[in-house]
This record gives sequence, structure tokens and C-alpha cells, in this order.
Amino acid sequence: MLDFILQKIKVMQKLPIGIQSFEKIRTGDYLYIDKTKQIYDLVNSAGYFFLSRPRRFGKSLLISTLKELFLGNKELFKGLFIEDKIEWKKYSVVHLDFAKSNYKKLGLELAIKERLQHQASLYEIELIKETISSQLEELIRKLKGKYNQQVVLLIDEYDKPIIDFLGEETIHIAEENRDIMKDFYSPIKSLDDELEFFFLTGVSRFSKVSIFSDLNHLNDISIDDNFSTLVGYTQKELELHFEEYINKLSKKYKLEKEETLSNLKSWYNGYSWTGEERLYNPFSVMSALQKSNFDNYWFTTGTPTFLVKLMREERYYDMDNTIMDLQTLSSFDITNMQPVTVLFQTGYLTLIEEKRMNVYKLGYPNREVKNSMLNMLLNSYTHNKEGFAIPLAIQIEEAFVAQDFEALFVYFDSLFAKIPYQIFEQYKESYYHSVIFLTLELLGFYIDSEVSTSRGRIDAVVKTEDAIFILEFKVNGTAEDAIKQIKEKGYADKYKSEQKKKNQKGKQIYLIGVAFKDKSIDKYLIEELE
Repeated sequence: MLDFILQKIKVMQKLPIGIQSFEKIRTGDYLYIDKTKQIYDLVNSAGYFFLSRPRRFGKSLLISTLKELFLGNKELFKGLFIEDKIEWKKYSVVHLDFAKSNYKKLGLELAIKERLQHQASLYEIELIKETISSQLEELIRKLKGKYNQQVVLLIDEYDKPIIDFLGEETIHIAEENRDIMKDFYSPIKSLDDELEFFFLTGVSRFSKVSIFSDLNHLNDISIDDNFSTLVGYTQKELELHFEEYINKLSKKYKLEKEETLSNLKSWYNGYSWTGEERLYNPFSVMSALQKSNFDNYWFTTGTPTFLVKLMREERYYDMDNTIMDLQTLSSFDITNMQPVTVLFQTGYLTLIEEKRMNVYKLGYPNREVKNSMLNMLLNSYTHNKEGFAIPLAIQIEEAFVAQDFEALFVYFDSLFAKIPYQIFEQYKESYYHSVIFLTLELLGFYIDSEVSTSRGRIDAVVKTEDAIFILEFKVNGTAEDAIKQIKEKGYADKYKSEQKKKNQKGKQIYLIGVAFKDKSIDKYLIEELE
């Protein structure tokens, strides 16, 4: 019996949440999902490589793994796929991690010099050049000369000094840092003879012209099928390596294992860069398994405020079923940021399916991202503090379910109370649509916003278990006008097959016309469809 218990304890390896050191994971009895088959394919391919993935997705661990591989630390790879597949050699490795650079305090150029000097000191090399580009070149060439062997260059989170300054007040710093980085990378192409391997990671894919103009041979594997699961966890990996944690979670919630797996998939799976293979965010799913609790983990670790503000300014809120071509999704321009491109590259949207060659349908990857983003957007749109949206939205949900229309519109009114008046003057009906859409979508209702029919566009349709609500909003008009439009345009026609008939099951259909005036609901009318 004791042996059985000890065996169970041994299976429950520690989860490396937030640990980015391959050495620490392998020597500290942490769980490691073997990615070395793809790493083997990678290091046996010629060229310079770039991988873009959202934060907390395993990029830094990948860089650390490559570092230990090229340093020849074979003992760390015992039992892994790659252990007996390569000839183990020790290379000089230059590892630059911009997430750990002190660029906010020193400025980017001085921070880069500091990191280069540190790398040089590890190999007892003196750098005498002045500029960051010449120092990088000097370091690589001196390492090649000293050890008579090519050098490995690994750069992690290359874009952090840009991403951190994308706010309206700091965008000038982002532009300055972009130019500094362009100069920094300029000598790399001339170092072909000195470099054995070059790997670069980041969250975003800035256009090659803006930063990597001299690296036209940079191989972007971000949307390469061969390396789509290089970071992140597949469904198979989750079920194979986390069984004991999954069983523990099932026991807590009194669920069958399949139900637990379904919940984990709904909450944390769904990321795709090919439109086919779906991945879990390692940080989120491990946090859920470690804590035995379904919650929002990844989203709370650093959603940039500039992104939410950009979405509000662009009135971009309905993100499911977005259609975009791959070229647009693959180029990030800080002087002309497109919300869809930013959302895709930072992990808030993912590829759902390929509609035609290189044209994709996008959507939220999972429940964690969707719920968190809707909550944050609703707070932002209504100019309320965090924590306001969800309680009020739940009250609205209860009013819809109870068909308590008086309470429903009192709650709706409170949504608009803090929004600056000038916004209504500028955006009128579209702003009302966005706030109501976000509220109802956050609740998980079936909701269509501005639904197309053969005779017009419905502002919103909400379905509960017992009813269908067809809503039309008017800013420069009356509630009577709104009801009249619903009827004349036949907005309810497409839902009549679901309508409750005499002595039959079905849903009651309500036609709701709402008129807004001076930041509040002036009047609403409700009719039941006969």
C-alpha cells in the first residue's frame, strides 16, 4: 500500500509554472513535455529563424532549451527524443533576453550595451567598439576567432522594448526603440560565416522593412505547419502527461474525466496558427491544474491598456467571425495599428478556419480570453472601473430570463450613466449597439448584433431558453419608429420556426423598440409576436 502511494506521489511531478529555465526544470523534478523532436528538425534546418507567439506561451523555455543544447549539456536531455539523435558539440552561445534588459531605466541603447558586455565577459572577451551594431559584430567575430568555431545567437522577446511603449503618450519611445533595433540587427546578415544558428522570438511580427530590412533570409516559422506545436500543449500531450492533475480536478468538481477534459478544452485550448492544430496555453492550463480551479490566469498577467483603448476608439468589439488575409495578419505597423492584426499577434484572436487560400476566419481562442476581453471592453466602453461590468450584466441576464422588462431597462440605463456625453454626439447609435452587444455576449446569451436579413439589418437578437427578443435601437427617432421598422422589414421572419404556437413547445418572440435620448433610454415599447 505504501509503495502504491509513493508511486502516485512520484507521478505528480511539480508543474513548472513561470519557470523558463530548461536546466532548472530538468534538475528540479519538474514536468517537461518533450518538444525535442521538433527542435531536432529545427536545428537540422539551415537558416535564421523567427517564432512569434503570445506571452506566457513557452518561447523563453524554448530559447533556454536551445541554449543548453548548443552548450552541449547532454545530461539534461537524458531520456528525451534528441538524446541520441545528434552529435553533441559545445558552441559559444550569445543569449540576449530583452524581457530582462533594463531598458526602461537606462534607455534601450545603453541596456543593449550592458547585455553585450555581460555576454562578452562570460567568454573573457573585451569589446572596444562604440555602437551597438558594431559591438554585436565584434562579439560574434571575436568568439569565432577565439574558439575557431561558429557561434549560436539566441534573442528572446526582441519586441518587448517596442510593445511596452505603444500607448498614445509613449509611442514616440516605441518608434525610437524600433529604429535602434533596426540598427542593432543590421550586421547579422554579414555574419553568415560566423553564425551556426540564429533564433529570434517575440510576440509580434513587425514588418521586415521596418526592423529586419537586412534580414531578408529570416525564416518565419510562426505559421509553419512543421513547427506549429513547438510551444504550447496539444490535446494528446495534456491527456498523456497531466492525468493525475486532471483526476484531482475531476474529484474536486465531482465530474467525470471526460467532462473535466471538455471544460479544460473550452477554457484554455483553441490557439492555432495554421487553422488546424489546436493548442493549450501552458501557463493557463498548468495554473488551472495546479490550483484545481477554472479561472482567468493568462489574461490577468498583462493585457496592454493601449490595446483596449485602441479597440474602443475603433469601436471594435464583435470579434467572432472576423475574416482577414494572412498578409495583413502578419505585418505589425506601429504607426498604423490595425486592431485585428494586433489582436491576432498578441493571442486574443486565433485562426478558426481557412476560408480560401491564405484567407482565414478568426475568433476568440477560448472561454478564458473571450470572457476576460468582453469584461475589460465593457468596463472601458462604459468608462467604469474594473469589477463593474459583470455584476450588472448578471442582473440584466436575470431580468431577461424573468422577462422583467422594467428592471431590464433600469439596468441598461446604468450602463450608459458614466459615458462622456461627447461620445454619444460623435458615434450615436453605434456606441449604444457596442455596449449592449458586449453586455449580452458577456452573459453567454445567443446574441446576434446587426444581423443581416434580406430586407435589412437587425440591431440585436437575444435568445434565452424560453424567448427570443428582437431589439431595434433609435437615437434620432422614437420607440414607435423602431417597432415599425422591425415589422416592416420582417426581422422576425427568420425566427418564426422557433416560435411558440398554441399547445406546442417553442419560444415566445418579443419585438422591442428602444429610443435613446441624452445618454439614457427615453422610451421603450414591447410587443409579443402573434
